[in-house]
Amino acid sequence: MPVYEYKCTKCEQTVEVMQKMSDPPLSVCKACGGGLKKLITGTSFVLKGSGWYVSDYPSSDRKKAMDSEKPACSSGDGGTAPATETRKEAVGA
Repeated sequence: MPVYEYKCTKCEQTVEVMQKMSDPPLSVCKACGGGLKKLITGTSFVLKGSGWYVSDYPSSDRKKAMDSEKPACSSGDGGTAPATETRKEAVGA
């Protein structure tokens, strides 16, 4: 259900209300009885499903393309990972 924002024209209090899209807009401020004006604000929402972003649920072809675009690590250690080895020793593996 969307959240709508209203502002009172009398006391200028701002109120957020969760309403169905089919609900009529509010018109009276509960605080002072003044008129309410619906505001247009940026909302947050989540797009679910595949295909919204390249990084979301990529196909194998997209994954290969994304992996080829990643910058190579330039640590200068010849590909070894001493931090991982140290971690294994600390854990006792």
